[in-house]
Formats: sequence, C-alpha cells, structure tokens
Amino acid sequence: MADNKKLVAEITSMDEDFTQWYTDVCIKADLVSYSNIKGCMVIKPAGYAIWELIQKHLDARFKETGVQNAYLPMFIPESLLQKEKDHVEGFAPEVAWVTHGGLEPLTERYCVRPTSETLFCDYYKGEIHSYKDLPQVLNQWCSVVRWEKETRPFLRSREFLWQEGHTAHATMEEAEARTQQMLNVYADFLENDMAIPVIKGQKTDKEKFAGAEATYTVEALMHDGRALQSATSHNFGDGFAKAFGIQYAGKDNQLHYVCQTSWGLTTRTIGAMIMVHGDNSGLVVPPKIAPIQVVVIPIQQKKEGVLDAAYDIAKSLSDFRVKTDDTDRTPGFKFSEQEMRGIPVRVEIGPKDLEAGKCVLVRRDTREKIECAISDVHTKVGELLDQIQKDMFDRAKKHLEAHTFAAHNKDEFAESFKETKGFVKAMWCGCRECEDKIKEEFNVTSRCIPFEQEKLSDTCVVCGKPAKKMVYWGRAY
Repeated sequence: MADNKKLVAEITSMDEDFTQWYTDVCIKADLVSYSNIKGCMVIKPAGYAIWELIQKHLDARFKETGVQNAYLPMFIPESLLQKEKDHVEGFAPEVAWVTHGGLEPLTERYCVRPTSETLFCDYYKGEIHSYKDLPQVLNQWCSVVRWEKETRPFLRSREFLWQEGHTAHATMEEAEARTQQMLNVYADFLENDMAIPVIKGQKTDKEKFAGAEATYTVEALMHDGRALQSATSHNFGDGFAKAFGIQYAGKDNQLHYVCQTSWGLTTRTIGAMIMVHGDNSGLVVPPKIAPIQVVVIPIQQKKEGVLDAAYDIAKSLSDFRVKTDDTDRTPGFKFSEQEMRGIPVRVEIGPKDLEAGKCVLVRRDTREKIECAISDVHTKVGELLDQIQKDMFDRAKKHLEAHTFAAHNKDEFAESFKETKGFVKAMWCGCRECEDKIKEEFNVTSRCIPFEQEKLSDTCVVCGKPAKKMVYWGRAY
C-alpha cells in the first residue's frame, strides 16, 4: 500500500489550502500541464475528454432548440471592434493585438477575438435583409484570448475554450425569449449532467455584459464557499444592430433593426466540477460526463482465470464507458489512481471472488463497497451510476443550502461576511452607489438578482431606503 499512500499524499488537503488543493488536483489527475506560454495551459487528454463530453451534451441540447453551428475568423479589425462603444470599453484592458503580418506592419491592428459579437454583427449585416431571413440562431465552438493578469487552470487563462451563441430576431420579445431559453438550457445541463445546483437570475447593471440590455446568469457555489459564474446569456436589444446597421424589411414594408442575443459557457465549468465535487483524494466526476465511468481492476491478475474474468466483465459493460486496468502495477496503486481520476465505479475481481461467482463494486463518491454476482454486474453498475449522479447533486444542493444565509440589515450583512463562506441574501434599493459600497467595505459582489424573489425586509441593507430587489451576494472566482 506504499504506492497508494504516496499517490494520495501528493494532494494538499483542501482544509489546509483550498487553492493549492485545486491546483494539485488539476495537475495530479493529469487534466492539465503548465505551458511555456505565460498564462496558458495545456489541456491534456484526460481533461479534454471531459470537455468533449460537455460539448456533446450541450451541443445536443442546443440543436434541439434550433441552433446551428458555424465558425467565424479569430481576428477582428480594430475599426470593427470600435463600432460599439460600451462593448469595446468593456474589453479594452484584456485585448491582445496583432500588429504585423509576417515582416510587414499592418495598416490596421487586428485583435485576437476576446468574444465575437462584432464579427457576427458584420456577418449578419450581409445576411439579413428581410423578415424571411429571421431568426438567425448560430453558435460556434472556439477559443478566445483575454490577457488576464492572474491565471489559474480552467478558471482563468489567457486562452480558453468555450461556445458562444449569437442570434438575431425580429422583435425584442423573441430575443428575450431566446435569452432566457438558453439560460434554462445551461441550468438543465449543469444540474442534470454536471450535478451542480445553480441559482438563476439577472446581473445588476454594474455586472452585466458590456453592451447588453440585460445579462442573465447561473451562479454555483464551490466547496470553499466562493461563487462561480458558470454560464451567462445576454439580451442585446437593438444596440449592436444600430451600431452596425443591421436592418430588415418587415411585413409592413418598413425597415426595422434586429434584436440580438449572445450566450456562452467555457472550460471553467471543469473547474466548477472539481471544486464542487472533489475531495482530498482527487477528482469526483459525475457519471454523465466521466470519460471512464467504470474501471475493472483484477486482483492477483496472474492467477489463472482472473484476467480473463476481468475482460469478460468489461465486455458485459461495453455499453458504458469502461476500461480494464491490466497494467502490472499493484492493486493499491490502481485504486489510488482510480480515486485520483474520479472514475465513478471500480469493479474488483480476484481469485476468491471468481471462485464465489461474484465481484466487488466500489463507489468513488462514498467509497462504499458492494458485493455483486458477476451475472448481475451490468444491471447493478447501471443502477449505481444513476444513484451516484443523483447523490452527487443532492450533496451539492445540501451544501448550497447550508451555506446560503439571509441578512436583514447592515450589521447582519457585515457579520455574515466576517464569519460566512457562501451566499448571503439581502435586500437592495437598486442604486449603484450601494452596490459599490458593499464591494468596497466587504470585498463582495452582487452575484445575481434571482428569478425566485423573497422579501426579507422592506429596506435596503446598505442605505435603509425602500428595497426593490433581493440579491445574492458573495465572493467569487
């Protein structure tokens, strides 16, 4: 068992240093490695396999709502970026610029896309002429570049992978419906596939996307009590259309500006999965997005019949994502690796098990061991994977509820963020000054104005004036 202890000991305890624990898990579970390109990471096969499953599950949901995939250039001319004033100001500090093509200086700088609103606007201007050309419902899977000062694997890097949807509609009502529809798609995916409970709501004007009329968000709570914005959906109204001249001839033969939306989810979702579900032994991956759902580990595999039995069990589980670990490493090392990588179910089979016609199933999330007849292994593993998926969500939901607090006045609010790690619900008057004051005094930000409103009191937690909305506040990644 020395190998086992050594492998697990390489992860810092999350209670000792959560930030270091997170980095250790990313590296030791073989999800990423550091790159010589400062602020950028290499997503290794184990990490990319999770992203592929996220893509697969999300893409299917998108297409059910009529979304089509496209791909636009990664370079944006400076003149194009400048067309929407609020948008360019919002992104200016993070933009990376291309100034030379080969050895020749460019006559106009190009930025490497930080996001693609301006490119889609330029494209839609040439595509949309009549109401018959609407709606346009496109998405692209790509990478973007934002010149971040502080970086961390998956959570914040200078280049990251994401999808960005961009749509154009005839009316504001249609745009608003699409904006909320996509937010619900994200919430459904995060809760049902990633087992991450979320709070759905609207961003304040201070926190909304640059150039948007309204930004909606799904906020998740990490194990250390910090919030993570997990996906956003933006209603742009006709602001971008007016800046870019995107008009269509309506049924009334009059020209109208289109209304647009944008929505995205990134590889930071993998970071959310690690921080919501992981433990001191490494990853705990929800079965629906686990690249390997079941690993079969033969014990004393050189003994007659053991390895063949392991292969037979794996074959019977072929409609799951299954692997047989037939390497010559010790069982203890194999168990540790399975735990480190977060594989949901381990099947152990040894000489005595084989003799008795049974095997042992081990859950990664609870480490519970279950004896199972070899003939029943397919049914039992299927049931177990479903149960693990449900239990992981329920545990995360319980953690969210246990770390969500209500503050009825400023003293309670101050006390909450002195002691509390989690969300604090409090009433707000809607004034930017009060929101700024909260950030300045307590180093917390508004996470969202939840769709499910509660009336905690009649007055704003900061200024005491009449309250307009209940807001979730928290410290965020």
